[in-house]
Amino acid sequence: MGDPWAVESKKEEDAPMFTTIDKGAVLQEKRVFNDTPVNPKRCRLLLTKILYLLQQGGQPFSKQEATDLFFAVTKLFQSQDILLRRLMYLMLKELIPMSSDFIIIISSLTKDMTNKLDIYKANSMRVLCRVMDAQMLPQFERYFKQNIVSQDPSIASAALVSATHLIRTCPEVVRRWSSEVQVALSSPYSMVQYHALGLIHCIKQHDRLAVAKLVSGTSSAGGTRSSYAQCLLIRFAKQVLDESISREGDRLLFEFIEHALRSTSDIVVLEAARALCDLQQASPKEIASAVNDLQLFLNTAKPTLRFAAVRSLNKLANKYPLLVSLTNLDLEGLLNDANRNTATLAISCLLKVTGNEAGIDKLLKQITGLLSDIPDDFKIQVIDAVRALCLKFPAKHRAVMTFLSGMLREEGCFEFKQAIVNSLIGIIEKVPEAKETGLTQLCEFIEDCEYTTLATRVLYFLSQEGPKSPTAAAKYIRYIYNRTVLEAAAVRAAAVSALARYADKLPNLRPQVVILLKRCIYDSDDEVRDRATYALRLLESGDQSSIGGFLVGGMPCPVENLQTSLDAYLSGPADAPFDFASVPTASVAAAKSTAEATLNAVPVIPSPTAVSLEVLVGAAASVVNAMGQSEVAKAIAAIPQFASLGPMWKTSRVAVQLTEKETEYVVSCVKHVFAEHILLQCNVTNTMKDQRLEDVVVRLEPGEGAEDFEVTSIIPAAAVPFDTTAACYICLKYPPGHYSASFSCSLKFVVKEVDPSTDETEETGTEDEYPLENLDISVGDFMCPALVVNFQREWERLDEANQAGETYNLTTLKTLTDAVKEVVTFLSMQPCDRSEKVEDRATKHILFMAGRFVGDVPVMGRVRMRLDPRGNGVNLELIVRSTNAALSQLIASSI
Repeated sequence: MGDPWAVESKKEEDAPMFTTIDKGAVLQEKRVFNDTPVNPKRCRLLLTKILYLLQQGGQPFSKQEATDLFFAVTKLFQSQDILLRRLMYLMLKELIPMSSDFIIIISSLTKDMTNKLDIYKANSMRVLCRVMDAQMLPQFERYFKQNIVSQDPSIASAALVSATHLIRTCPEVVRRWSSEVQVALSSPYSMVQYHALGLIHCIKQHDRLAVAKLVSGTSSAGGTRSSYAQCLLIRFAKQVLDESISREGDRLLFEFIEHALRSTSDIVVLEAARALCDLQQASPKEIASAVNDLQLFLNTAKPTLRFAAVRSLNKLANKYPLLVSLTNLDLEGLLNDANRNTATLAISCLLKVTGNEAGIDKLLKQITGLLSDIPDDFKIQVIDAVRALCLKFPAKHRAVMTFLSGMLREEGCFEFKQAIVNSLIGIIEKVPEAKETGLTQLCEFIEDCEYTTLATRVLYFLSQEGPKSPTAAAKYIRYIYNRTVLEAAAVRAAAVSALARYADKLPNLRPQVVILLKRCIYDSDDEVRDRATYALRLLESGDQSSIGGFLVGGMPCPVENLQTSLDAYLSGPADAPFDFASVPTASVAAAKSTAEATLNAVPVIPSPTAVSLEVLVGAAASVVNAMGQSEVAKAIAAIPQFASLGPMWKTSRVAVQLTEKETEYVVSCVKHVFAEHILLQCNVTNTMKDQRLEDVVVRLEPGEGAEDFEVTSIIPAAAVPFDTTAACYICLKYPPGHYSASFSCSLKFVVKEVDPSTDETEETGTEDEYPLENLDISVGDFMCPALVVNFQREWERLDEANQAGETYNLTTLKTLTDAVKEVVTFLSMQPCDRSEKVEDRATKHILFMAGRFVGDVPVMGRVRMRLDPRGNGVNLELIVRSTNAALSQLIASSI
């Protein structure tokens, strides 16, 4: 008898013409499954056709068709042909998700799982795991546990893979198999080790400490024989290291990855090198050994290793270009690699690390010849690298812009075109000399752009940057007006808005633009007509303030914020005109709706003469937790002790936590800033069921910079029963010019015991004190974000004599995005000109900010930041301007 695993002849293998098969004809052929006896050859051929159709997806099967086919395939359980049975199992796995009544095959699968033939056991388990649920699995648990420790590698691997699928639906049952899986991990067969290790990780993946012990225990016990299992261990170790705040306690895991670089297996060395390069906290010194190994792979004869190595180096070049530049000679040798993808990645990597302008033209010429034969995702990587290179060497912008313009004319998907447009816009914004050339290229692009989203974005960008070049504005207007004809409605509407902006910013061209807009009021789309009519009415009114405010600019703040501020302004005495800059720019609608959903009703602040102080304090605390700043100001003013503080300048958006959320007493602090005082509202929550707190107050001990702060009044919380929150208040008067302080805090109260069964409280209590975290007051507490439409114009209005600057090295931050968030949050200023967005893989960035300091003092900030070339965090320079030189210096030195 011949070997059942033997491959059939070449003639039979090439017989089916799969490219011409039809689903209807294949379904008609399923009658061959009913033949007696079964013809294995015809059945195998038909099953191959069906599997081809299922994988291609061009002719999908309906649920009824899949069910009928499923029942027909089950007739093949009577065949003893091993090759046919293998195809049958594969077919059942594909059809089970699409068909109904698949439960009828469970008895046949159970019989095969106890069969003497190993091939039946392994395949039946793989299918059985697809039909089992939590109620059915316990009946088969014994069989799975036996097969996991089987001496046959195919059976053990099948059981382990099936368990990996089952853990998604029956995690509790599969976790009971840990001892058997641990036995399989010591199997002499590499694939069994690999599958066992993967299953153990699935069982323990939510326990970081258990995963760390798994890696350290497996590696210290002599490792595994399987190269695939070693790769898994490296990935698990990297995952643990990435999630660690400090790597001091996980040094063994890092040493394990470093040790893997000396493995005799190429895939293990490659996996270890890639893990080191991708580690978030790894320094260039720690990565150097990995770069050396990747450099060796660049010269190997195996194409897969060359591709994997250059891909890892290309990614690493975004963080440490100087380190990757050591491999330049080897990368240049890959420019003529037979694999186009490898050559393209090599060029992309060279673009990122090159430090010489002379070789840029040569690299761009080589890229042009390669891009036509590679996938779009690799093209996007090259485009991003070209943009970064242009920003690094602005003098080469002409060559780069010509290259990008040529790429725009090539065929490509949306993501590819979007990457080119983003690159052009980024270069135009950063390199002023490239503006006119870049705008012209974008104008030519929208002449034949098939993507509506890109066309509208380019039109908006043209309306923002085009008027800044008056000599070329007429040319841009012609291109924009052409978009109002024979385009999608969204593009036509965007073109109308762009024309209106040109009419506002260039008065000398306004009559010509008005003529063009009048032609658009007869458009077939309502939105286009409405925009044209709206723009014409504003332009013909001649009111420049209305045109600039409503035609060009958008609303600088949410509408609900403006309404709230106007209501508060109208409800009180109007000593001064309404100041639009006082309107908060951050939306409070989401927080307000969440608070209203939590509270059944927000208490109304009663008259001070009608109720006690305790009621007023409780009502104020509820309003502070639920509403915006105007409601908070009214609630605080209703308390007699604070009525003389004057108008509130700011209330902090986020409460400062003075305890952990899991402690017995949870304390947080909200800061309310006035012209000469800062009011600390300390919210206290009692989580102890058998205690009642009374006379609760937060005691402050002056620390650094707090010596001149004076406590003017204290209002304790009268009582804090179990599972309730009450507020106590401390009012501090701060001296002029002192806006930074630190206080040591403790919670003082009288605690009374409560009987949980009867809720009776003892009459007498004992004084107690509970330590809290320190409370810091910084300049950001006195700053309100302010919206500025044109940062440069407002920056130049402030006198340079009142400018101050400081430089910092923030070693705890690893990315520019993190640095932007930290600076904006700490100073509580509003980012301007979309400068809060950091470009992908950028190594330097400029952040513009605006705010108003207490006393309504305008403050502008400019932050230049860059990644430290030695990997030591982020270097930044903070420049501050205001109307007060001392204040500018204070803010600049506050970080």
